[in-house]
Amino acid sequence: MTKRTRIRIKEKPRKVFQMRVAGLAFLNDHVLVHRATHEKFWSFPGGRAEIGETSVETLKREMVEELGVEVSVGPLLWVVENFYEYEKKKLQELGFYYRMEVPERFPFHPSDIIHRNRDGKNDLEFRWVEATTDALVALDIPPYFIAAEIEHLPETPRHLVWHDGDLDDK
Repeated sequence: MTKRTRIRIKEKPRKVFQMRVAGLAFLNDHVLVHRATHEKFWSFPGGRAEIGETSVETLKREMVEELGVEVSVGPLLWVVENFYEYEKKKLQELGFYYRMEVPERFPFHPSDIIHRNRDGKNDLEFRWVEATTDALVALDIPPYFIAAEIEHLPETPRHLVWHDGDLDDK
């Protein structure tokens, strides 16, 4: 088996750079989200890229690992230089957000948890949420600019730099 190396750089004491790829799947005017059960916030399914794979390969691999299904990856929506704080660490993330399609057999319910999975140390849960700004804001889904754009996705890929709070060294 080939050693897998995630694209992640740690700099002491608390700074991290990583590359993350996520997908937005839509069904019945809802979008698929997930969270680790110990966290309050939700996010779009995906994960960290590994050395030697493309962003599309990352998304496909992550969905097989997390959802147990092969997805079709559609157009790239956003490339985001994302700066945020998580668990008292300052993160800089290069994020790729794609539109994706899950197979027709994938479960749907407008409000219940539809899938659970163990991913490393985390228990993940997945659900569909209305694809509206109000619904995403209510669930606290970072990066927060997506909530403002969910009802009108970009027609061509957008690049942006997103700062979530003040991350200057103190």
